[in-house]
Amino acid sequence: METINKLATLKCPQEVINLSNDTKYFGRMNDPTSAAWLKGPCGDSMEFYLVIENNIITDIKYYTDGCNATKSCGAITAYLAKNKSIEEALKISAGEVMEKVTNLPQNHRHCSILAVSTFYRAVADYLLAK
Repeated sequence: METINKLATLKCPQEVINLSNDTKYFGRMNDPTSAAWLKGPCGDSMEFYLVIENNIITDIKYYTDGCNATKSCGAITAYLAKNKSIEEALKISAGEVMEKVTNLPQNHRHCSILAVSTFYRAVADYLLAK
């Protein structure tokens, strides 16, 4: 397993590795306002957990079993959404996430779509439960 992780790391630019190692937004929540899980076409799964108070995302976490690129995209999506209103947060796009992860390898651009789609699903869960 360690060898596989080292090989995966060698294929990712340092910026992507640094973002994927940032644990500020990484993890699961016990009592979120809403949550969602999706599995991407590459087999990576992603989860988003939101705490929403007065229509503002006051806390957010993501969890993935995926690669460094998936983790980086999850971290950026969480960063962009934190302390935003639902309306503002729904303006976050996969393209914007790709712009923030400037060295995202071409063959991992789908990771930004997985992150944003999972986030949107968590927001939809909240809106449908209102």
